[in-house]
Amino acid sequence: MNSRSQEQKKIEQISSNLHWNLSYIKEVIGNSSDIVIRDIKAGQSGLIDIGVIYTDGLADKTFVQDLVLDTLMVQIRDADVDHPDIHTDLFEFIKEKTLPIGEIKEIVQFETLFFHFLSGDTILLMDGFPKCLAIGSRGWADRGVQEPSSQTVVRGPKDGFSETLRTNTALIRRRIKDPNLWLETKQLGKKTKTDVGIMYIKGVANDKIVKEVHTRLDKIKIDAILESGYIEELIQDSTFTPFPTVFNTERPDTVAAALLEGRIAILVDGTPFILIVPALLINFFQASEDYYQRADIATLIRLLRYLSFFLALLTPSAYIAVTTFHQEMLPTPLLISLAAQRDGVPFPAIVEAIIMEITFEILREAGVRMPRAVGSAISIVGALVIGQAAVEAGIVTATMVIVVSLTAISSFVSPTFNMGIAVRILRFGFMILAGTFGLFGIILGLIAMVLHLSSLRSFGIPYLSPNAPFILQDQKDNFFRFPHWALFARPRLINQKDTDREDTPSPKPPTTS
Repeated sequence: MNSRSQEQKKIEQISSNLHWNLSYIKEVIGNSSDIVIRDIKAGQSGLIDIGVIYTDGLADKTFVQDLVLDTLMVQIRDADVDHPDIHTDLFEFIKEKTLPIGEIKEIVQFETLFFHFLSGDTILLMDGFPKCLAIGSRGWADRGVQEPSSQTVVRGPKDGFSETLRTNTALIRRRIKDPNLWLETKQLGKKTKTDVGIMYIKGVANDKIVKEVHTRLDKIKIDAILESGYIEELIQDSTFTPFPTVFNTERPDTVAAALLEGRIAILVDGTPFILIVPALLINFFQASEDYYQRADIATLIRLLRYLSFFLALLTPSAYIAVTTFHQEMLPTPLLISLAAQRDGVPFPAIVEAIIMEITFEILREAGVRMPRAVGSAISIVGALVIGQAAVEAGIVTATMVIVVSLTAISSFVSPTFNMGIAVRILRFGFMILAGTFGLFGIILGLIAMVLHLSSLRSFGIPYLSPNAPFILQDQKDNFFRFPHWALFARPRLINQKDTDREDTPSPKPPTTS
């Protein structure tokens, strides 16, 4: 057992024999063709063996050629590195006086060595030294900064996150130039070793929530983290709920605003979607554009979102309940018109609604998966053709087509995709309740939904706050959006330290003398 442990230790530690190190690295990576390994000679006499390793495609080849290989193979020849005093401490000589590079890290273990050069860094090994240097040379091709595709705005910044972690952190720091904006990075995934960043403003964010985020991330034991959705599912408070308890966005201005409120951003390398915690129900009805428009316009649009939420949730179920159980609620001319339309339709209203809703969901998914050039056209034409054909064939009524169309349009008003998904799931439950118990079933469903929302937490914060518990001060940015000069305090439950956000008086017209 002891001999086996010693052998394992020898493999974990970098050897002082350069050729053994290079052979071991080639063996572990299986002679992969994208791993570049150079064995070069340095010094005036060429007696110093140096190994350079980097990954083609992840490292900046121009950087490696100009600042690493050129320095070691050309410029270092003029230095008297063969002098006994220098040769004794050659490793420190090259590290401190030769390489004109800012990011250099000393490594003694193979595990760390593999992680760095598979992340885009360049590894420098020297014969006679049981350690190496990891030189920051990451420079892979990325998509660049483009306009977000899922959260567009009429007025506001047009830049969006990319798949590169450093690009995303730079977009946030460009907006918040505060030294208290801290970024802590860790690697998750046994195989992928994905870089995950936790960003927050020290002194503004709640220390308990920051600690809780670290605790939940440290508990993740998984082979791969390929997208932020992996982390979202592993750290959320409640799994069996249709409502999202972790907010995601690809807009830097949205993340910056959340950080300034005291929230915490979780950035994952390889995805443009950033997670924000804690996330409350009201956050999914707010858009960054609300704060770029005047307060009255933003309030009107926000109220429209809440109205659209209930229309998308309850319109089909209300139609089913009224036409099936509560016809007395309809005016007589409308009731006669609906009865005439239903003459010859073989299905009850609930079956009719479920058929149309499922058909529209199929068309919606088909439009998303199809090529972009024809996707929208197919979904629109398909809906028109199928709806018209279904009415003419007597399978559904024209009123049901109008109801489903209104429901679909209302569901697209939501500024966040995952809240729209929640509405689509709950809609079918309300339709079944309406077809079984009528309006009483809808009321029962609403009561159950409110009770469920009241039980949800997002990193310990009540999901319905500031409505339950009711916080009067936070109502200024809830259903209504007060002017900026009135939003002088941060959310109370999220931020408990630096609560003052601004101290700007309300504008007044100048006095005339």
